[in-house]
Amino acid sequence: MKVIEAKIVVLGSQGVGKTSLVVRYIGKMFSKHVSPTIGASFFTCNISVENARVKLQVWDTAGQERFRSMAPMYYRNANAALLVFDITSMQSFTAIKGWVKELQSNVPEAMVLSVVGNKSDLESLRAVPYNEATQYAATIGAAYCETSALHDQGIEKVFKNTAISLLQLSSSNLVSSLRSYDSTEEKIPTASTTDDRATHTAKVELPAWSIDSIAHGEPQKNMCC
Repeated sequence: MKVIEAKIVVLGSQGVGKTSLVVRYIGKMFSKHVSPTIGASFFTCNISVENARVKLQVWDTAGQERFRSMAPMYYRNANAALLVFDITSMQSFTAIKGWVKELQSNVPEAMVLSVVGNKSDLESLRAVPYNEATQYAATIGAAYCETSALHDQGIEKVFKNTAISLLQLSSSNLVSSLRSYDSTEEKIPTASTTDDRATHTAKVELPAWSIDSIAHGEPQKNMCC
């Protein structure tokens, strides 16, 4: 089986739900209470697609402005990026464009980009038109998907589509930072190793959250991610 190792960064403004998405997907849990991400949190997960396994190193970055200067350290050598905004906040959508410019300036190799409109459960408060977000994503060669961490909707699709695109990117041989090898090169797994035959397996490497301080899905002033 072909194995791809890739780095993915999750970028976006404070409070859009970046940690919500990552923890909902990897940890299969949700909380309406949240503590700010300090710097970044690191997670890993395995996704099996098309007779291959994509091993993702997921960096969930802080959205607070005071941590902005640290961002280049986290997206250096990244192969993919989730650009997350809150569909109830036009400001958070506009901020995505700044992140894209930074990626284009600091990541020389091709990347898989995904624009993610989070909090789709708050449709009645929508401030960013679906068509506008879709059209912007198309201009930067990104996929667009709307998600709800509260209802666990759309998140699986985002990560699976990213894995498939990374697999396609690896076949182009244009990205030196994207490691690809045959699974026979891996070490023999121990009894405690996660079963990689599953479609999705994951573990948290450096957790910056607890069950009571993870995510959100409601419009509150004090929410961070």
